[in-house]
Amino acid sequence: MDPIVELEDVTRIYRKGDSEIASLNHVTLRIEPGEFIALMGPSGSGKTTLLNLLAGLDSPTSGKIRVCGQDLAEHSARELARWRADHIGFVFQSFNLLPVLTARQNVELPLTLQSLSRDERRAHAEAALRVVGLEDRMDHRPSEMSGGQEQRVAIARALACDPMLLVADEPTGDLDAKSAQEVMQLMKRLNEGFGKTIIIVTHDPHVAEFARRELHLEKGVLHMERRR
Repeated sequence: MDPIVELEDVTRIYRKGDSEIASLNHVTLRIEPGEFIALMGPSGSGKTTLLNLLAGLDSPTSGKIRVCGQDLAEHSARELARWRADHIGFVFQSFNLLPVLTARQNVELPLTLQSLSRDERRAHAEAALRVVGLEDRMDHRPSEMSGGQEQRVAIARALACDPMLLVADEPTGDLDAKSAQEVMQLMKRLNEGFGKTIIIVTHDPHVAEFARRELHLEKGVLHMERRR
């Protein structure tokens, strides 16, 4: 089976005035379908840069990236936007829900980029909300939900297009310990029960324990790997 993520000698350099900063430095990485990865490292280590490259939101200075069978360098910005909508689900620390919309409407919103009828979008959204255990909150707005419930809506939104890869950037950062535990139990169930490939950026070792494999970045270099 082909890897879902393959990086070959990837470097990303940013210019700041006359200086060059290597956010990622000659990173080589292979992630197989169905893996659950925790990406760890101090602030500024390159974690978010790596996620942005995997999602086609940024381009490497050098090296090659293949994600979900696609060489991302071969696609235009318009093609990458369509590819992301079909293949990548995003979960963020801030839930990024629209306060005037219900949970169902928030989950439906990204589905408007796909060729689905209104009834099909509604069915997809409701199925995703059932997966995350919010079938009784579909018509509630974010202000009527707890932080943990809001993040589960955000996860449902990421799942609604049935992505091949789910990427989460500090998804428990704004949650209390109980809600964080519930969200990570959900992530584990999505990986083990639904076979979703998940990459999660976190500073929290308790969150990382849910993953099957830990990757550690420091100053743009992949330093350590641990498997469970």
